[in-house]
Amino acid sequence: MENAFFNHAEAPLRIGKVHLRVRDIDTVAAFYERAMGLTPLERCASGITLGVGEKPLLILHADPMARAAHHREAGLFHIAFLLPQRADLARWLEHFRALGLPLAGASDHLVSEAVYFSDPEGNGIEVYADRPVTEWRDGRGQIHMATHPLDTPALLAAGQGTWAGFPTEGLIGHVHLQVGDTGVAEGFYRDILGFDIASRYRGASFFGSGGYHHHIAANIWNSRGADVRPEGVAGLETIEIIARDTTTRDAILGRAEHAGITIHNEATSTLLRDPWGTCLALRL
Repeated sequence: MENAFFNHAEAPLRIGKVHLRVRDIDTVAAFYERAMGLTPLERCASGITLGVGEKPLLILHADPMARAAHHREAGLFHIAFLLPQRADLARWLEHFRALGLPLAGASDHLVSEAVYFSDPEGNGIEVYADRPVTEWRDGRGQIHMATHPLDTPALLAAGQGTWAGFPTEGLIGHVHLQVGDTGVAEGFYRDILGFDIASRYRGASFFGSGGYHHHIAANIWNSRGADVRPEGVAGLETIEIIARDTTTRDAILGRAEHAGITIHNEATSTLLRDPWGTCLALRL
């Protein structure tokens, strides 16, 4: 039987690792280990790589002198950790509640069920599980998203067993950004990077690849009119975007070059920045 859930590995573009600049790296790393069940994969003087198995997901860069991000600046709204099944989300939520940590919200988005909170430095986090792909579209065939209260008792009833750490099949499903203008964001994430606009919703645009409901989102709820993010600010540093093949990658780089966007080549990836200074590391 065909898998009812989206296969990210087959999407032309998907999210890889996310880099955060943090002021207290030990406290933040311990939080992700405790709350999310991530494990340290590599440590050095300037940072810690966290992930599951041999798969890196989150890289923390230490910068004790970084200024705290202002909630109206462009940057991170949340990093969204995608769990493989609804039962995984239920087990994680029981674990999180047992820790006594505060939640910021819990929502039913029709395409997914999601829980929200923040790390010790205020970086937003979403933990979610997708509904089957067949349930995502409305009667017109369009991906339809909403924000309804999460039926928490029903979710918890779906869990069996106890949380045993972040699942090896889990990943960063999407990254949600604060931007200054959604139209400008569409001009970059759709017209340059090549994401589809999967949905628009009250001051936000949702960009997906290969039919996913969103790999990137951009909203102006707190940040309307925001300028380029200053240097030396804590929070989001880099989003890694994985291209499925060289054709997809080269098409992006061609559009970026034509638009006059600065491109910097590194050993394993190519760096470019969105209109608010967020770094995107494009790799195969």
